[in-house]
Amino acid sequence: MKPYNEIISINSGVRSGKASIRNLRITVADVLGYLASGMTSQEIIVDFPELSIDDIQACLAYAAESEKHVKFVSAQ
Repeated sequence: MKPYNEIISINSGVRSGKASIRNLRITVADVLGYLASGMTSQEIIVDFPELSIDDIQACLAYAAESEKHVKFVSAQ
């Protein structure tokens, strides 16, 4: 698999600058939402044939890396 940064891009002219797959109008959040709702990678690809397994894996890698940088603030 390619490194996710070769697949995921952020372009202000595509979906308001959200992280997207190869500058398509499909965002990382879209794919994560489909996976979270129970769709399989294969079902996503059937609905969006322009995507590949590598694209979906890149979304997961991007989300995992992004999670490392999230800071939680204690509510007091």
